[in-house]
Amino acid sequence: MMRYLRLYLHFVRFSFSKAMEFRIDFFFRVVMDLFFYVTQFLFFNIIYLHTPLLAGWNLEQMSLFIASFIFIDALHMTIFATNAWWFPIAINRGNLDYYLTKPVSSFFFISLKEFAANSMINLILASGLLTYFLCNYSGGLDPGRLSLYFIFLLNGTVLYFMVHIIFLMTVFWTQSPQGFADVFYAAEKVFQRPDKIFTGYVRRFFVYVLPFSIMASYPVRILFEKNISTLVLEILVPSCFIYLVVFFVWKKGLRNYSSASS
Repeated sequence: MMRYLRLYLHFVRFSFSKAMEFRIDFFFRVVMDLFFYVTQFLFFNIIYLHTPLLAGWNLEQMSLFIASFIFIDALHMTIFATNAWWFPIAINRGNLDYYLTKPVSSFFFISLKEFAANSMINLILASGLLTYFLCNYSGGLDPGRLSLYFIFLLNGTVLYFMVHIIFLMTVFWTQSPQGFADVFYAAEKVFQRPDKIFTGYVRRFFVYVLPFSIMASYPVRILFEKNISTLVLEILVPSCFIYLVVFFVWKKGLRNYSSASS
């Protein structure tokens, strides 16, 4: 474990030194994400001009939900997004050989090698927003529930990446530029909406099959709802299923991979 931690710290240090060479990109990432944050709050605030509740949440609770998925997005952009972008390119060009020859887990290496230091400011801003809404929530928050909320918020970040990777790993068989990434980007908008606005089979699909609804909505629901045992179970089961699917498909994909030397 310590070996992997030291390796990851090397990734982070190298990423910061590289980010300082591209300061304009650093600036535009901050501006772009700030625009995204503002539009999300404006969108929901406009809706609340016409209704006191949406999906059973008032504006204060919805603001906490918005801050939650913004935090997940910022954390994903910082830790995983660049790696996901390079993932299909490495497979198509045969560059995956570089990762397979290292004396560490190839999946760990390809998933975490690129740390987006130029997204750190956005992560700090997102963390500040989340802290503000948590600290100023008028109803008070139970410390035990708050601990579960943070654990499952981090799980939501990893789960978002894992679902993304499933769509990208189709490149092993299709040799397309991005696999089924466009399908993922069309579906992932669900992650930015409270789960209770969906009903019936659609809601079950986004909880149990493509679990976008459990990434941010469910952790926030843990803060407010009385019976949380069902919520915890509905987070754990789909999460474990997705993690197992990722590593199963990864192993199958490696068997199908044509390296640059083959």
